[in-house]
Amino acid sequence: MNFAILIPARNEEDAIGSTLAELSAFRPAAVIVADNGSSDQTAARAAQAGATVVAEPLPGYGRACLAAMAALDPLIDVVVFMDADGSDDPSFLPRLIDPIARGEADLVIGSRLAPMGRPNGLPFHQRWGNRLATSLLHRLYRVPCTDLGPFRAIRHSALRNLAMRHPDYGWTAEMQVKAALAGLRVREVPVPHRPRRAGRSKVSGTLRGSVLAGSKILWTVCRYRFFALPDLPPKS
Repeated sequence: MNFAILIPARNEEDAIGSTLAELSAFRPAAVIVADNGSSDQTAARAAQAGATVVAEPLPGYGRACLAAMAALDPLIDVVVFMDADGSDDPSFLPRLIDPIARGEADLVIGSRLAPMGRPNGLPFHQRWGNRLATSLLHRLYRVPCTDLGPFRAIRHSALRNLAMRHPDYGWTAEMQVKAALAGLRVREVPVPHRPRRAGRSKVSGTLRGSVLAGSKILWTVCRYRFFALPDLPPKS
């Protein structure tokens, strides 16, 4: 079963090269970096490291993910999302992909907060926000989960059917909500969260970023429960 790795990146020139270097041992069919309007050398360094680079000049995590998805070969079986800053440990890739390869899951979330997970470098306010959002997911959609982590794998055909659209930090919550509504088989596996290699997080590194991201995530969790929306996925 082949897989592609999609990496949204904005101003990660000091981390992207070493992040990509770690992936070569796992032989992905493709590594696609979506340069999200970087003002530094992120795109150039990603290309030098052998990744396919696509451009999404408008800022937004979801926009970058959508740009990377548009470059996917339709024959890819599994799509993996991970961050560019080195916080996701690629040695855990098999734990994300294997349940899908065995036909046991459609979506596998790498949880930094599950039992045996290791939330190193994850600040308190981010852990608290995650717990609030996942508690809402459980209450509103009967989905047991502990994290909205960015390190995740999903069957390509399932991803297409979800009709993802959130342009920003509600992306991960949207995927989990729509997966629940579509009846996908979702599994969590514990993963570590390493301190980022360089710079400061665009979300947890500032109060403004944390508040904006948190509000978008909570709104996304609630909106599909209380409003009739045209982009709901078909029940599988």
